[in-house]
Amino acid sequence: MNRHTLWWVGALLVALLSVLGIFLYLVAKPYQEQIDHGPSPAAQANPYLAAEMFLRERGINVSHAESLAVLPDIEPHGHTLLLFNDRSRMTPRQVDQVLNWTRAGGRLVFVAESLWDEQSKQSNDLLLDRVQLHQSLSKDLKESPADQEKDPYPKLTKLYLEDEDAPAYAGFDTDFHLDDPKNLAQAWANSAKATHMMQLAYSLGSITVVTDAELWKTTAIAQYDNAWLLWYLSADTDVTLIYNTEHDGLLTLLWRYFPQAIVALLALIGLWLWQAGVRHGPLQAPAANGRRQLQEHLRASADFMLRHNGQQALLQALQQDVLRRARRRHPGFDQLNVAEQWLALSRLTRQPTRAISQALSPVPNRRMSSADFCRQVAHLQTLRNTL
Repeated sequence: MNRHTLWWVGALLVALLSVLGIFLYLVAKPYQEQIDHGPSPAAQANPYLAAEMFLRERGINVSHAESLAVLPDIEPHGHTLLLFNDRSRMTPRQVDQVLNWTRAGGRLVFVAESLWDEQSKQSNDLLLDRVQLHQSLSKDLKESPADQEKDPYPKLTKLYLEDEDAPAYAGFDTDFHLDDPKNLAQAWANSAKATHMMQLAYSLGSITVVTDAELWKTTAIAQYDNAWLLWYLSADTDVTLIYNTEHDGLLTLLWRYFPQAIVALLALIGLWLWQAGVRHGPLQAPAANGRRQLQEHLRASADFMLRHNGQQALLQALQQDVLRRARRRHPGFDQLNVAEQWLALSRLTRQPTRAISQALSPVPNRRMSSADFCRQVAHLQTLRNTL
């Protein structure tokens, strides 16, 4: 290919590129696109991050903790404590600590976590029981269709304030209802059917109980007047928010970032165990048959059954054997109730009914001490041998 031909090929390529550029300039239009990468790691770790940011924007100092260990360092006056964490393991001492802090002038806001049990006259929420409020299911309340028809927003909770014509609306979970049997509450907020927030004075402080705190999480705080309500409950104070955050465990983090090292470590441990398990020296000769006695066989069999079946299985077998012998000795034994069976066994074995009740009581699931286990076996064997 000569120089003249190369010049024409180059000119043709330049012309084609020019035409393509003009076409793209006339046809192509720039545009912007937003790609949602989901919540940030900080928002995923803290479900109340938006609530904290909202309060800080309004000049409120906000801190958070995962336990009540920070409470002794918090001055009650001018401070609000938000208990949004799981309190199922809260001890009576911690309940006293929180209420004493509130009594000294603090504001306490917490979520009712358990339903009131009419039979036991308590709930599993120690803090809720101490403030003498009860929580129940809204579906258990009497229906009031007329009131619901008048309410344009029956699913929203209304909070009425003085000098305000319209109420504030909050998105509480309407499945739960708060009840005040002692008439201690000074303010409350209701939906069309149930009450979802109550406020009561507590010496120098105040307590606010709500049915849930989901409305203040990042996904719901922007709805209705949810954010305003949180500000209203903590206005003119500093805020400490206590909640549990989920963290990956050490083993999860190690496996995520160092899988090869963990596999190598497990391989080394396996090799070490294999090497340590290699037998050194000659095999031990089996014991002579003449040395083995019946007592050794019985003890070995008992140890085997205890290891594999547990204490409960052995005790239950003894109890069943005692009852089986009692049926043979006393016709109609199965038709008797438990107390009558114990009286019948007392007459047959000449043992006190207290000893019989202890021996035949249901076996506990927990592991018994060696002394208690031997004592129980001895009682059952005495009854069985007597029968």
